[in-house]
Amino acid sequence: MWILLAAALGGFLIPRLNRLIPATVLCLALILAFHGQVLSGSGVLNIVLIGLLVAARYRYRGNEAWVIGNEVILLLCCLGLFLHLLPGFHNPRVVDDIAAGPLSARFDLYFNLDKALVPVILLACIPTLFNGAIHTPRRWYVWCMLALSIPALLGLAVWLGGLRVEPHFPSWLGQFMLSNLFFVALAEEALFRGYLMQRLQKYTHHNGLALMTSAAIFGLAHIAGGWLLVIFAALAGVIYGLAWLWSGKLWVATLFHFMLNLIHLMFFTYPFYRPGG
Repeated sequence: MWILLAAALGGFLIPRLNRLIPATVLCLALILAFHGQVLSGSGVLNIVLIGLLVAARYRYRGNEAWVIGNEVILLLCCLGLFLHLLPGFHNPRVVDDIAAGPLSARFDLYFNLDKALVPVILLACIPTLFNGAIHTPRRWYVWCMLALSIPALLGLAVWLGGLRVEPHFPSWLGQFMLSNLFFVALAEEALFRGYLMQRLQKYTHHNGLALMTSAAIFGLAHIAGGWLLVIFAALAGVIYGLAWLWSGKLWVATLFHFMLNLIHLMFFTYPFYRPGG
């Protein structure tokens, strides 16, 4: 079912693909999730209620007050899914309390069904979620500099003491890549760049302000990991935001996000350095 779920999310990213196709694949994945007890009855009820909200949004799209209120409710639902607050989702733990290396902190790896649904719901709120306005830089080497900012940021984290160089090639790398690309990076980019940054662009009429504000909020969303992680995530948010702004494609921002996380895992302590390890 996870492969089907990833295929459905990837299908939504393809501009000219009839969205009925990935929607059908998504429904099949949810049926399998229910059969596999990843999704319980209360989870199905939550999905149905959200689906009714989406349908009502299109039914009464001529009523501006309703559209705004409906979007607020859908956004709250997305935050509930994002933070694993809505009941009925039993995300399986793929990696249980493991350390990637002797200097790395221990962590768990989950396949998150609830978080993976966020991009699909946000797409109902903002049709340009996956394909926005393009502000392409005039020089090709600017993209090269943006790509090089990924290892530069990780190097900065090493210099500040949050990470150490520690190469890994774990047996669960494939599971990490599937989960991180489709169920983490895509969901986070849909929320913070595809939705939040676009909305800020619309209401502030200032790309730079929208970029920095969305990056700051993205950083604060990592407050549980401490202020060093907040700063690191905010700087990463600037990189992802520029990738979104310059390309107008959510998959580009998602790819930058995924590549940073993948390089982090494979060459540095993950998720962070454990002193005395």
